[in-house]
Amino acid sequence: MEVKVLNTSDELGKTAAIHAAEVLRAAIKERGRARLTLSTGASQLDFFKHFVEADLDWSKVEMFHLDEYVDLPETHPASFRKYLKERFLAHVAVERYALVNGEGDIRRNIEELNARLTEAPIDLALIGIGENAHVAFNDPPADFDTEEPYLVVNLAESCKQQQVGEGWFPSNEDVPKQAITMSIRQILKSAVILSCVPYRVKANAIKLTLENELTNHIPSTILKTHPQWTLYLDRESASAVDAGLLEA
Repeated sequence: MEVKVLNTSDELGKTAAIHAAEVLRAAIKERGRARLTLSTGASQLDFFKHFVEADLDWSKVEMFHLDEYVDLPETHPASFRKYLKERFLAHVAVERYALVNGEGDIRRNIEELNARLTEAPIDLALIGIGENAHVAFNDPPADFDTEEPYLVVNLAESCKQQQVGEGWFPSNEDVPKQAITMSIRQILKSAVILSCVPYRVKANAIKLTLENELTNHIPSTILKTHPQWTLYLDRESASAVDAGLLEA
């Protein structure tokens, strides 16, 4: 585990984007292609702003993403398919990508996703941490054991409140009850994991992550078991953590 603390969210996003591009560039050089998993949400906006400007042969990058609400149309402002199309795919020449579809035949959608995702290893995963320390939509207590690549989960009230707080929905009642998410074990199979976690609202989640042992009641603690995990913080998100655990 490596922890990087930047002054601002913008600096965090730029530094993490440079790191992400280096990982993908190395994979392309070694194997002729790279496979990438992306997270979404308000905390990732500065990362995407810089990431889409990276000097990469995007045509050799295949993209997956972490999660999507069940029964939420892509036209909804909170749709993660909409988010990625507008903030990533519209700006880079990625030719192969798989978006999580939470509409229609959910079981079939997941089966198709699982088959495609497991064709080859993931080189890089961008994995955020939620205000309740969730990883993707694996809310506490998270399932650390399932081997399913993608699965349907019920959303915790604390997770719903985060979505409302970020402005995606007007109230908890408007947030879908379920989502399709990449599983914890599948995330951990990624060769490199980078986590961009800015803002003061994430300070407690970061404190819980870094100051506690492994527990599924703090799902993000599982990331500390990964051999190539870098956690990117800004001063605000790092503000509650014991200074001895941080690398300035």
